[in-house]
Amino acid sequence: MTDIGDTIPDIALTAPNGSSVSAADYAGKAWVLYFYPKDDTSGCTKEAQEFSAHLAEFEAAGVSVLGVSKDPPKKHQKFIEKYGLTVPLASDAESDGLAEAMGVWIEKSMYGKKYMGMDRSTFLISKDGKVVRAWRKVKVAGHVADVLAAARAL
Repeated sequence: MTDIGDTIPDIALTAPNGSSVSAADYAGKAWVLYFYPKDDTSGCTKEAQEFSAHLAEFEAAGVSVLGVSKDPPKKHQKFIEKYGLTVPLASDAESDGLAEAMGVWIEKSMYGKKYMGMDRSTFLISKDGKVVRAWRKVKVAGHVADVLAAARAL
């Protein structure tokens, strides 16, 4: 499980346009990496809208943002278009991908059934590629404001 002080693994993800994106693309830059369960669900939509609404403020603080789920790139593109999102998204569809490496692909339970799913988590990463803040089991309300305040404090 990735924790404060750890380096983000350089595992390739797929952007909606099919290009590859990884931690190496953010070398020398501070950035926010947030994991969310599923495109076009209420909490995930609200979180993506909030990050989109504040993206210019993150950029003004010198911090990039990347949202990641297991959804395929084409679904990300539809999600972006449907809600006019500006926050970059990437797909982590591999079974041994970034979510697994960072410990955010976890066993969950609903109505007594166990399944694997994404733990809504956010990581603030410094210019040297190390985690400086980690938020796990995120509640969407007020979360982006907290992350932005931490990003401004870098």
